[in-house]
Amino acid sequence: MQENYSLKKYNTFGIEAHAKQFATFTSVHELITLLTPDSLLPTLILGGGSNILFTANYNGLVLKNEIGGIEKISEDEDYVYIKAGAGENWHSFVLYCIENDYAGIENLSLIPGNVGASPMQNIGAYGVEIKDVFHSLEAYHLKDQVLVRFTKEDCEFGYRESVFKRKYKDHFAITSVNYRLSKKPVFNTSYGAIGQELERMGVKELSIKAISDAVIRIRQSKLPDPKEIGNAGSFFKNPIVSVDHLQKLQQQYPGIPHYSVTNSLLTTHYSLSKLAAGWLIEQCGWKGYRKGDAGCHAKQALVLVNYGNASGQEICDLSNEIIQSVQNKFGVQLEREVNII
Repeated sequence: MQENYSLKKYNTFGIEAHAKQFATFTSVHELITLLTPDSLLPTLILGGGSNILFTANYNGLVLKNEIGGIEKISEDEDYVYIKAGAGENWHSFVLYCIENDYAGIENLSLIPGNVGASPMQNIGAYGVEIKDVFHSLEAYHLKDQVLVRFTKEDCEFGYRESVFKRKYKDHFAITSVNYRLSKKPVFNTSYGAIGQELERMGVKELSIKAISDAVIRIRQSKLPDPKEIGNAGSFFKNPIVSVDHLQKLQQQYPGIPHYSVTNSLLTTHYSLSKLAAGWLIEQCGWKGYRKGDAGCHAKQALVLVNYGNASGQEICDLSNEIIQSVQNKFGVQLEREVNII
């Protein structure tokens, strides 16, 4: 256990913030020894630090999850079930699956962060979400001090949502995740520019590695590397609006990008459409904006960046201004994907 510990290297924004107490754990047993039931300090479980923005020092205990390990737990004719420690790097895990011909997460290549965040956020990209390959997980209840198993239904996945971001927020530390991956790949190339990128690459025979390579090239072409410019990837969720509201917007902005919503958890009494948050932000003039060291990336308006010495509060203030301007111009409320601490 360390006191007044800098968290700058543990968050991809590169924000200087300190934890009152800090420690790492590589097993459930180590986690248990670090938790004291009578402690009055708040506890924050930290993974890859790629979806978090510190706006102040954390006056509590920060525990960094470094539980590793990848193992095959079972298989049948069509699927293989893989267990991964929550502290495993997500992209490394994706590459491991590709090397072993386990299909289903190749579209999620190069997403920053660790395995434990994948169900928490229900991460998604290029037409695939974690809920599509998720089987179960284990998580340790920080107060009750028991290990709990969660099924897919228990997680209540939604668009970038799960019970761990809502009713169980800050209650659990996810320790491992089980995925159901396919032995017989179903290639998903229709979303975004994957098909065009595969053509540019001259791919003649489709494979999960080719799709992964295409996704990596696309992401690298428009998203900044956190090692070079501090960022947390997409800062905002793509907003979901009623079809009625979309049709009103289309009268004024005929080219507004939109997508049908098929997630059953989001179905209500009216039809819904998803808008492109990056397009909305760009139309409000924010793309490439910079104030001090806080800015909106020049190639992707959805990404807020720290050019060096911005404070978390400065980036948070910029996000507030963007949210307000999109609300004023389009009548659409943006929601942050990044957790503000």
